[in-house]
Order: sequence, then C-alpha cells, then structure tokens
Amino acid sequence: MGIFDKIKHAIFGEAKAAEPVAVSPQQTEPAQAPASPSAAPSPTPAAAPAQSKPATATVDIVPLLDAAVKKSGQKLDWRRSIVDLMKAVGMDASLTERKELAAELGYTGDTNDSAKMNMWLHKALMKRLSENGGRVPADLLD
Repeated sequence: MGIFDKIKHAIFGEAKAAEPVAVSPQQTEPAQAPASPSAAPSPTPAAAPAQSKPATATVDIVPLLDAAVKKSGQKLDWRRSIVDLMKAVGMDASLTERKELAAELGYTGDTNDSAKMNMWLHKALMKRLSENGGRVPADLLD
C-alpha cells in the first residue's frame, strides 16, 4: 500500500461505515426499476444508493480532518500543510515519507526544495482525494 492509499484509507476508512452516501443522479437512474403502467413511479430511489454505494460514494473530508485534528490534541493546519495533514491522520510526516508521496503523485520538481514540494504535494493530494471520492472544498483545489 502506497502513501496516498494510506492517507486515503485514514481519511475515508471510518467515513464509509459511519456517514450517509451521496449518489450522483445519473448513477441512480439505471438502478431504478421502470414504473409499472398501472401505478405512479415507485418510490424506490432510497434503495438505489445502497446498490451503487461503492462506485458513487463521496466523503466530505472537512469534518473528518477537523475531527482528526481535534483528536490529535495538536494545533494542526491540515488545510495548508501536508505535514499537518499527515500528522492529523496519524502518519509519519517525515521528509522521506513526503518524498515517497511526491514520487507516487508524479512530482517532477526538486525534492530537496521541501517548501516547494510540500506546497505542490498538498494541492496534488487534494486533487487526488477529490478524484477518489472525496468532497474537497474548491479553494483547496486551486
């Protein structure tokens, strides 16, 4: 398991079991049964999210990471710092780990310029979380 997968699991892991799932409208339509000709459309959309949960689950990362920071007992700014985000989810935030994450996410800059790499990592991580089912605030995706 790579560093990104560890971060994703640390953030999404508990959410999949505890939070309701938001399903996109286009995913629920194929799962719905056609309405019978003699009755009004069946109120079965509630069953559709459970059927399509794995493919369409979205997880709001903000309350999960805010809770992780609170649980850590440290003053961490996960919204701006990759180091703080990794610490919040209980991971090693060492330069070695961040360099490994940078390699996983395709960083091509100088890994010895840790400030620049860290800024890139945070943005790349937010983008990748978003692509993998995370609901990430727009200001963190810029």
